[in-house]
This record gives sequence, C-alpha cells and structure tokens, in this order.
Amino acid sequence: MKKILVIGSTGQIGSELTLELRKEFGAENVIAGIRKTAPSPKLTETGPCEVVDATDRAQLEAVVKKHNIDAIVNMAAILSATGEKDPMYAWNVNMNGLINVLECAREHKMAQVLTPSSIAVFGPGTPLDNTPQETILRPTTMYGITKVAGELLGDYYVRKYGLDVRGLRYPGIISNETLPGGGTTDYAVAIYYDAIKYGRYTCFVKEDTRLPMMYMPDCLKATIMLMKADFNKLKHHSDFNVGAMSFSVKELAENIKKYIPHFEISYEPDFRQAIADSWPNSIDDSAAREEWGWKPDYDLDAMTRDMLQVLGEKHKAGLI
Repeated sequence: MKKILVIGSTGQIGSELTLELRKEFGAENVIAGIRKTAPSPKLTETGPCEVVDATDRAQLEAVVKKHNIDAIVNMAAILSATGEKDPMYAWNVNMNGLINVLECAREHKMAQVLTPSSIAVFGPGTPLDNTPQETILRPTTMYGITKVAGELLGDYYVRKYGLDVRGLRYPGIISNETLPGGGTTDYAVAIYYDAIKYGRYTCFVKEDTRLPMMYMPDCLKATIMLMKADFNKLKHHSDFNVGAMSFSVKELAENIKKYIPHFEISYEPDFRQAIADSWPNSIDDSAAREEWGWKPDYDLDAMTRDMLQVLGEKHKAGLI
C-alpha cells in the first residue's frame, strides 16, 4: 500500500485510526476523508484531507484519482441506535457507500480495502457466550443487517474479483479522545465522562447487561495488524471476531468506584436495551489469533485506570 484513503476519518474510530496510520505509513500517504463539518486540527495539521462522501461515487472517484489511492479504509457507518431512528439513511450510507468503495477499488485494481463489521451482525439465535466465528447471523437492527451484507459482499469481491477485502467485527469501542456516535454500547464511554464530571451516571441499559468491549488502543492495534497481515495466510476475510474483555454495567461501575468511591449509577433502560439483549456476552476470536496473531493488551482494570487518568487531566484543563 502506498496511498491510503480513510473514509469517515472524523468518526469515533476513524479520527484516531487516521493518526495511527499516518505514524505507520507516513503522514503524506494517508488521506483523511472528512465530512463538510470542520474536522479536528489534529487531522488537518498532520496530513492531507479531502471532503469525501462514500455515497457520492463521482466525488470518491475524483479523490482516488487526485491522490493515486491504492487502498481504502471505509469507516463511514451509521451505527445501531441512530440507524433504528432512520433505517433508510443507515442503508444508504452503510450499503450504497460500501458498494461504491468496492467498485472503485475493483476498477482501480487497488491493493486493499478494509471495511469493518461489528458484533451487531449477531442476533437472538446466536449463542450468547463465547460466540463462534462461524454461527447464525440474524440481526434485529438495520445496522446489523447492513453489516452482515457487508461481510458477504467483501467475501464475494475476494472470490469473484480477487480483491483484497478485510474486515473485523468490532465490539463496543471505548475511547478517551472522541465521544461515541449513536451506538448501543455508548454507555461504556459516557459512564467515564460523567463519573469524572458529575460523579454519577444514568445508564440506558440494565445493570446486568454484558457485552464484549475493547479499549481504543487495542482497536487501533487490531485494525492495523489485520491490514498488515499476509493475505495468503488468511482463511477468513471480512468477518473476523476480535475480543478483549466482557463485563456487565454493574461490574464496570464497581470498577470505577475503586478509583472514585463516591461514584453513583442509576438505570433507566430505553429502546437500546432490546438491541443489547440481542448481542453476545462474549466472543470467540481464536480465528484472528491463529490467522494474524491477535492478542489484546488491556483488561477492564487497566482500561479504567487509563481512562480516568486521561479524562481527569482533560477535565482539570476544561476540555470536557
């Protein structure tokens, strides 16, 4: 890969992934695909940026030709909670945007496309504990439906055209840099911010809700590891389970209380509870470990200590 375009580089994962890719492949070689809204100075000051809407094929083609792009990381997506409020919007961005990316990559004979999937591909018929790599995929959200279709499309382009398409099923991602953007696992991020700012948090799912989670440094590590893996050694392509930790909301709150004893939590479950209930408690990521050496660095306590330290410093500085 010589020139990488990151679509959705202003999102929760994309904003941090773009910076990591610039460290890995050279700042001038990673183009941040931004929305029309003003991006973070960290993106504009560290490398090239272009306005890119994945659903606009002509705009995408123009950027690809201008920068001689030979790899695309497609982070543009409408997440589960937002997608349920506007399913057709989610379909347009998640599916039509992906088709544009894959067709553009095929026509320009690109070296690679990475397009992440999600634990949202799972549904009520999926085993909840240690969810297998190969299992029933019958999601109950438009986001999940588009992610299942995206996995199948990616594998189709591998078989049909020999295009190198890769993807990993992200669990809930927790970041101390960027607020989440409309996902069901957002509580696992918001709880830290509110613990620092207010000493309390009202959660939109029940205390015994348990989901797979991952700290952002591990998310970035997994993504780049998969991008750099030897294509010839991959038995899977667009659908790797990746895991790091699983915990209930109660366990998360108790872990925070170790460091903020006065922290209080209350529960007011909403429509997102049903979505969370359809997802796994934990996943089996042995395929990722065997095929490209995946291994996380953070558990719950290590993540909590780092989150509270970073957010505490930001709060003192008036940044949150």
